[in-house]
Amino acid sequence: MAEGEDAAPKNPAEARLRARHFVVQALYQQQMNDTPGAALAAQFLAEQDFSQADRSYFQDAVLAIVKDLDVIDAHYASALDRSAASLDPVTRALLRLGSWELAERIDIPVRVVLDQCVTLAHRFGASESHRYINAVLDGVARRLRATEMAAAGKR
Repeated sequence: MAEGEDAAPKNPAEARLRARHFVVQALYQQQMNDTPGAALAAQFLAEQDFSQADRSYFQDAVLAIVKDLDVIDAHYASALDRSAASLDPVTRALLRLGSWELAERIDIPVRVVLDQCVTLAHRFGASESHRYINAVLDGVARRLRATEMAAAGKR
């Protein structure tokens, strides 16, 4: 193992959740000071303990989401019941993460995307934000992953 690298996390599912946790924090920070994706990822990788987090997933997510914010935001815009500009930064960060996973990471099942974003909404968001996150991402999933949703019996 090279110096500065973390040992592989013991639990891959927990490592991915921890990485998503850092992604949400990074996306929140990006909204506050418009930091470029590469600088943001480098800062988090240097300052946070990734020993039990999926470093690769974190880096891929931050770089891809920040690079294509307009595309990512368009995925969830039509599922909103208010203007995107009125969303608080935590909600926006969670919707960006979930929308990116639904659009670009078809290896991650819809139910996992929704569950993980709801879990993070409980951790970071307002008291009832998890319901809103779930409803919006469910709408995104119905559009982007219609076949998977139909196979799961969610029409």
